[in-house]
Amino acid sequence: MYETLCSKEEMTKAEDLGNYFRIPADFRDLNYTKYVQKYGSKISHEEYNSDNTKRLSVQELKDMLLNLDYVQNELKTQKNRG
Repeated sequence: MYETLCSKEEMTKAEDLGNYFRIPADFRDLNYTKYVQKYGSKISHEEYNSDNTKRLSVQELKDMLLNLDYVQNELKTQKNRG
């Protein structure tokens, strides 16, 4: 069992930005014919999910979190309190 992170339909519009996908807002009307005509050729047969992506180890996750400004600021705040 795995979690779907980005559906097949979302992947047709997704922008691969290297470390993550950017999914633009869906402002389509309900005329699906236009959608199929515009994106039909891009429809992927595979979704992006937790089974077909790289999973981080505990250490890789710690390293990534420690690089976030928010986490660094919180750690400094905690250190100053203690």
